[in-house]
Amino acid sequence: MADRTSSNIVIEAGRPAIMAIIADFPAYPTWADGIKSAQVVGEGGNGRAEQVRFTLEAGPIKDTYVLAYIWEGDEEVRWSLSEPGSMLSGMSGSYRLAEVDGGATRVTYELAVDIKIPMIGMFKRKAEKTIIDAALKGLKRHVER
Repeated sequence: MADRTSSNIVIEAGRPAIMAIIADFPAYPTWADGIKSAQVVGEGGNGRAEQVRFTLEAGPIKDTYVLAYIWEGDEEVRWSLSEPGSMLSGMSGSYRLAEVDGGATRVTYELAVDIKIPMIGMFKRKAEKTIIDAALKGLKRHVER
C-alpha cells in the first residue's frame, strides 16, 4: 500500500468544529456517501474512538471492516485497517487540518486501499480519488450548513 491518493478542500469553520464532525462516527451515514453504518467498538482515553466498525455499500463493493484510529488533537487523525472485511484487505488514511486566512480550515484527505480482487493501479487510484472527493464534499456540506 505504498501509493496514496490525496486531495484537499477549504471549509469555512475552525479545526475543532471540523474534527468534532470527523470524530462523530455514528453520524457518518448522514454525510459520507456509501457508509451505511459506523459503530464505535473501542474508545481511547481522549474520549475519541480508537476502533470503529464500518458497513460500506458503494456500488458493487459491500463490506464490513474495522479501522483503528490515532488522534493528534484537532490537527490530524490517521487510520489503518485492523480487521479486514470480505473485500478490503488493506486501508490507511488520514485527515490533516490546517488553519488558513479568515478562520477557515484546509482539510487534506489521504487514502490508500487494497482489495482482495485484482485491480489495475490506475483504476484503484481513480476509485480512491472518487471516495476522497465525495467524502470532502460531504464533510464541507455537513460542517457549513
